[in-house]
Amino acid sequence: MYMKRLLPTLGPAILLMAASFASADEPANAGDRSAAASPTAKSGTAAAAPAAKNADQLAKQLSNPISSLISVPFQYNYSRTYGDNGYRNLLNIQPVVPISISEDWNLISRTIVPVIQQKNVQPNRTQFGLGDTSQSFWLSPKKPTSSGLIWGVGAVGLLPTGYDGLGADTWAFGPTVVVLKQTGPWTYGFLANQLWDTGGPANISSMYIQPFLAKALGKGRTLSINSESTYNWKTKDWTVPINLAYSKVSKWGDQMVSNQFGAGWYAESPAGGADWQLRYTLTLLFPK
Repeated sequence: MYMKRLLPTLGPAILLMAASFASADEPANAGDRSAAASPTAKSGTAAAAPAAKNADQLAKQLSNPISSLISVPFQYNYSRTYGDNGYRNLLNIQPVVPISISEDWNLISRTIVPVIQQKNVQPNRTQFGLGDTSQSFWLSPKKPTSSGLIWGVGAVGLLPTGYDGLGADTWAFGPTVVVLKQTGPWTYGFLANQLWDTGGPANISSMYIQPFLAKALGKGRTLSINSESTYNWKTKDWTVPINLAYSKVSKWGDQMVSNQFGAGWYAESPAGGADWQLRYTLTLLFPK
């Protein structure tokens, strides 16, 4: 049932992206060629071309979950319609820190700390506080394979930091993997993990799958689509949001940042789950 609902949803979205890419390619390529020939042609300053190139490089690194880029995203999500007119405000604070452990290998750390305010997600309750923290580590080669694949494998843990009924009050651990490829302006791949509880009030066996596709549009801009899907092996329930997003890398004073705006529709959701969501992400970038 999941695949039957997912494929019709992804099809139109991918066609929409393809149409957008086709319309964006010609002006972007023409602009790149003119900038290469004469960096002053569009901006009047020789610094414009290097600045645009730097923004494009950072945008490409952001499309790679395990790149050698320190980033601190603040991801705000507003989701709606949990049974009786419920809603959720969710802020995910999720720093990503690559650590060089040898000449050829990086250890990538990603922490996700959720701050939640919600009403009627749990019947007749208004709640505010921290949710459970997720901590992932990937061991990843610094260079792609000969075929261009970028990959990382490691472990993920769920830490019971939630309170006011916003967490599972249970530790959980499992494996995680990322595989992707970057070809020209395209980035595509998937991130997946599996969590099992180690004993406690909650019985957890949960799989997470995030296929993603992104197209760089030039000038630090990126259009992307993903599905942050989870499957609960205990209840046999899928949660499948389809997210479309547009982002742009720019500079605020001396700080490089990315602003992303997106929206999502839930192709599959358990009873009492969300129907749709809006997203804004501010990411602080710290290039080496």
